[in-house]
Amino acid sequence: MRRSASKKTGQSNSTSASITFSATDFFRSASSKASSKEMERIDNLFYSYANRSSGMIDPEGIETLCSDMEVDHTDVRILMLAWKMRAEKQGYFTLEEWRRGLKSPRADTVNKLKKVLLDLEKEVKRPSNFVDFYTYAFRYCLTEEKQKSIDIESICQLLDLVLGPHFRAQVDYFTEYLKIQSDYKVINMDQWMGFYRFCNQISFPDFSNYDPELAWPLILDNFVEWMRAKRT
Repeated sequence: MRRSASKKTGQSNSTSASITFSATDFFRSASSKASSKEMERIDNLFYSYANRSSGMIDPEGIETLCSDMEVDHTDVRILMLAWKMRAEKQGYFTLEEWRRGLKSPRADTVNKLKKVLLDLEKEVKRPSNFVDFYTYAFRYCLTEEKQKSIDIESICQLLDLVLGPHFRAQVDYFTEYLKIQSDYKVINMDQWMGFYRFCNQISFPDFSNYDPELAWPLILDNFVEWMRAKRT
């Protein structure tokens, strides 16, 4: 009799475990199907703006997307969106990049994409994210193969767009200086990052803690000299 009881208990445990596994598999399958449907909608949103020939969203497609989101195509949030997607080529989004940027926030409609733009402003404001975004903004504007620097006019526009809202006075004076000086035709990454460090570390506009003996790009030494002369 004991053997029989023991056998029945074993069968009961086995049945219970089987039901548990079946439920787990069911929910896992349902979740996978929902995720697949969501990704399909994200893809469909992409293809509604993509160029049929290239299979990418091109500048014309981005302008249409911006129009639908009621955002100007020069708005810094479009650059933030490109950063979120890790887009490699300026003015173009691939399907892979689109998925990378929109899968996590589950943006499968234009209205959801509008919310993503609002959330991106908060995300980029975090110090660690902003440094990454600021670095990305420079690289995103390197449109030619092996290009390592950006012309002064474009740099002034980029500084105003990316750094202007955070360091208005520094950006205004620095871009003014860049436009009138004749020593530099382009700005490289070291100078770009140097100016960001300058804005964060140097007392402005008295420059009381600026030491030209430290490892600042020469262009910033010249800028400080120009500013001091301007103030006397």
